[in-house]
Amino acid sequence: MVLAAGAAAPDFALSDQYGSETVLSDLLRDGPVALVFVPFAFSRICTSEFAELSAHVDLFAERSVQLVGITVDSVWTLRAWAEQEGFSFPILSDFWPHGEVARAYGALDERTGAAARATVVVGRDGRVAASFASGAGEARPLAAYREAVSALPRA
Repeated sequence: MVLAAGAAAPDFALSDQYGSETVLSDLLRDGPVALVFVPFAFSRICTSEFAELSAHVDLFAERSVQLVGITVDSVWTLRAWAEQEGFSFPILSDFWPHGEVARAYGALDERTGAAARATVVVGRDGRVAASFASGAGEARPLAAYREAVSALPRA
């Protein structure tokens, strides 16, 4: 079960698609963060979800929310995927220890070893402001992101 609103968001350090370390607590100094977990790079639904988010980055920018993708794929896979698709936000590799961050957020499908399609919006205070998920094979609607981002206090 994905962490619910009010829960403390576990801190983590993961490498982005360029191999640079990204630490949640460092990101939170600049404002809220939307953590978008997806099962696999290059898969049809994951690619379409990230393409839609890339096309609507203003939805996040309006509330100073940093958009961050997370998958269990390797850094090299994520770099190839981001470059091929032109994704404009960081995508973090939860490859090793395999799925550790997704597990901490209640977003790891233990059956498949992949992250579930789950989104966790973390407020600047390090607490979950909103979270939602979709079933296997189902994309999350953009309206769910709008609702989650609107749960954040205005800056």
